[in-house]
Amino acid sequence: MAGASFQAGLPRIPRDRPDDYHPEIVKRRRALCEGVAKVEFPHLGGAPVPLETAQGNVENLIGYAQVPVGIAGPLALEGEGGPRQVYVPFATNEGALVASYSRGMRLLNAGGATSARVISDGLSQHPMLSYKDLAAASAARDVAIRETERYKVLAKEHTSHGELLRVEPELLGRRLILRLVFQTGDAIGVNMAAEASDRISADLAHQTSALERFVHGQDVEKRANARAQVEGRGRSVIAEGVVPRNVLLEAARTTPEQMVRCARSYAVGFAQLGTQNWMVQAANGLAGVMLACGQDLAYLTESSTGQLDLDLTSEGDLYASVTMPSLIVGTVGGGSQKGTAKECLDLLGCSGNGGARPFAEIVAATVLAGDISLMAAFCSHEFISAHERLGRNRPLGQV
Repeated sequence: MAGASFQAGLPRIPRDRPDDYHPEIVKRRRALCEGVAKVEFPHLGGAPVPLETAQGNVENLIGYAQVPVGIAGPLALEGEGGPRQVYVPFATNEGALVASYSRGMRLLNAGGATSARVISDGLSQHPMLSYKDLAAASAARDVAIRETERYKVLAKEHTSHGELLRVEPELLGRRLILRLVFQTGDAIGVNMAAEASDRISADLAHQTSALERFVHGQDVEKRANARAQVEGRGRSVIAEGVVPRNVLLEAARTTPEQMVRCARSYAVGFAQLGTQNWMVQAANGLAGVMLACGQDLAYLTESSTGQLDLDLTSEGDLYASVTMPSLIVGTVGGGSQKGTAKECLDLLGCSGNGGARPFAEIVAATVLAGDISLMAAFCSHEFISAHERLGRNRPLGQV
């Protein structure tokens, strides 16, 4: 993590206080983004998306939804590929959201680039097989472990992009949960993993005379669950940064001590809730960025799993990190390479092959920025006034 304040690089986002929604100021911001990405953004500018590009993504097509897209940043990031700066796109109808994330990014930038790393990468599937008794289920578990290398070959026969990494069978009464972990490249890879899981579990069922087999067995897909917290699924990411005490006091009107106390109180409340999401507004940032970048929004439930950690540094500044063990995102496949989604990924420099890991780093750092900003607003008691100023939907012309 860089120790000095981040100074050089991308400029502040252009603003026009009297009329920030005038076509000319919107055009200036879009031109800024096109300059960063070095490509034009016709669809973000309003050009229609060819209807035929929706094939494979939707049935009974009638058109495209229109959601406003704003940019937050710049965000200074130190990732696996080295230092970079990005403007982060959000598709949202929630006023004050983009402003909050922009403020959090400025606070983090003041302490140096935010550090982010993907610490593990693997999409799990959990077929379930039923047997007549525990002894039969236990014997099937031994077979699954013994056949691991053959299952890896079986999975590879049906995909050129993914591979089976691990076979981790577990007993649940007289049932066997066949946890299979796949490497899926830059795609989320669920269809590939599901097909391979079906073939592998069918092979095991035949070998071990299973009574029943369910390819979605213990169905973790698109739901909050304890496995997501402990084992992780998709890309597991950590982002951390430091906000200097003086910057926090001047720009957010709070102190590191107040932030830490607030976070500890939140943790007490989270413990009583039994939630898997120990962050503050992760779902806000995730939803905005995922929608802008063509991700499957149903994965928001799993992706929101994680922890926020606030503490004091030895110098009295604010240390902050988020750990997100189940960030399920991809930069190929699905809707990621079409229309405005591709343009937003181009803006981040994460479109296509090789983009998934840096995209996951950016997403985690963005979530961290949003949590710092919102927690600071809670501590300074400015949350309501900020929403009154920026977040209320009033008729045009009214203030």
